[in-house]
Amino acid sequence: MKRAFSPLLKPLLIAAIAFSAASGYAQDKAPAAPAAPAAPAKVDPAKGGVLYVEGDAARGLPACVSCHGANGNSTIAVNPKLSAQSQSYLYKQLVNFTTDARNQPVMSLYAKMLTNADKHNVAAWLATQPAKPGAAKNRDSIDLGKKIYRGGIAEKNVPACASCHGATGGGIPALYPRLAGQHQDYTVAQLGLFKGHGRKNSPEMATIAARMSDDEMKAVADYVAGLK
Repeated sequence: MKRAFSPLLKPLLIAAIAFSAASGYAQDKAPAAPAAPAAPAKVDPAKGGVLYVEGDAARGLPACVSCHGANGNSTIAVNPKLSAQSQSYLYKQLVNFTTDARNQPVMSLYAKMLTNADKHNVAAWLATQPAKPGAAKNRDSIDLGKKIYRGGIAEKNVPACASCHGATGGGIPALYPRLAGQHQDYTVAQLGLFKGHGRKNSPEMATIAARMSDDEMKAVADYVAGLK
């Protein structure tokens, strides 16, 4: 029996050895599986607070506090209040400043100097800071501002600001900013940029602002300054 089958076994054995060798060669040449992406660094609000207050002289980064005030409560009307703004919205804006979507000479320069971790950290710290209230100043336009904010301008197809920014101006994280207490001058300036396509990071706001008059913009900006 052994002699009868030995001629058949030999070629089968040779084939098996050849197959095994070829498989090993293929495995050696097969591309390595891609490495799993590194886990994102944990957001550190404390580091963000230090960067906000002290800046980073080694990188030429000034302290954010010099323009945006203690704890993000700017006292300069053309610079926005950042305290209590949502973390996700602030981070998005810092990223936008590094692109053509939102080009502002000062902020674009410094945003490009921040690492991605810096952006997350500063945004997280500012989101935890208590906001100081603002106040409406123009009694003559307060009713118009209130009407636009709460009900929009039907004849111009302008929706109520409250539908996106909330009844009290708290906003919706990542999508729509907190407006309550914001400086009138800053809000008017941003509406003007949206209208003139100088700010391109919100097509919705560009469309809405284009339908508003300067007086309507000023009225609603003054009204939201007094929201809490």
